Amino acid sequence: MSLRQTGRVTGPRSAVVVNPSKVADPEHLRSTLRRTLAKAGWPEPAWYATTLDDPGRGQAKQAVADGAELVFACGGDGTVTAVVSALIGTDVALAVLPAGTGNLLAANLGLGTDPAAGVQVALEGGRRRIDVGLLGDQCFVVMAGMGFDAMMLQDTSERAKKRIGWPAYLFGAAKHLLDRPMRVRIRLDGGAPMPRRPQTVIVGNVGRLQGGVRLLKRAVPDDGRLNVAIISPDTLFSWARLIAGVASRRERVPKMETFTASRVEIYSNRAQPRQLDGDLVAPGKAMKISVRPKALLLCVPQPDADPDLAYDAAAAAKRAKSS
Repeated sequence: MSLRQTGRVTGPRSAVVVNPSKVADPEHLRSTLRRTLAKAGWPEPAWYATTLDDPGRGQAKQAVADGAELVFACGGDGTVTAVVSALIGTDVALAVLPAGTGNLLAANLGLGTDPAAGVQVALEGGRRRIDVGLLGDQCFVVMAGMGFDAMMLQDTSERAKKRIGWPAYLFGAAKHLLDRPMRVRIRLDGGAPMPRRPQTVIVGNVGRLQGGVRLLKRAVPDDGRLNVAIISPDTLFSWARLIAGVASRRERVPKMETFTASRVEIYSNRAQPRQLDGDLVAPGKAMKISVRPKALLLCVPQPDADPDLAYDAAAAAKRAKSS
């Protein structure tokens, strides 16, 4: 994206959409980012802070209107998803600077919690168009879910997340292992309804969960398809078998069915908790999900060899600090 003008290397115009509540020292981040980009020949980035009323979509739209060619999203999952919703269908690239505790897209990029790695990825110039999942006027790039996974998020305290990070979700999960299963009908690409009694239904664009666990082994973020996992354990023993199967990357995991589709409809007999990219949305009896192929231009590692986008974050951070 860089080009030579008047004998000088000039990088793209960039902007930062930051959630100040997720960053320990926003001013330090701002000065560090400004200095790092300047060393690479990039102009000083514009800076937009999110608010309670607008978690990032309006700021990202303003950044695009102001001429940004690349937008850094710095915050948790909600910030990233809000920025994505503003960049869909444009040629403006998204670079993720992880903060907060969830960071599902950052986890799938292999960024961990180090913003320096995200900056380095943007500077190295790797770009890839990926699909975006849609639920009405809301979007996701990692996973959407109804049932257990949303209840886990709902019952994980902010205090616990700040103290111990993503393992705090395990405590939220433990409260719901033996909950009554949902009664749902699932339709894939307009096919016949499939009645099921699962604990959760997850629709994924990429495959990795927190802690590096790869739930959807065949998920590819730019194939125009979504991966569906119907998870139906009903005892602690079956939960243990399922977890062991996922952790050992078995081809067939007990109590889990997987499918691919471009349209996914989930209907429940009662309102269920729902989530998009690790952020809760209003409970509902249905999720009607579609995919918009290659709608988002994403900064990715260069070269991008791994189909699920993961790479060596430690190496990227080391390159960033030495540059």
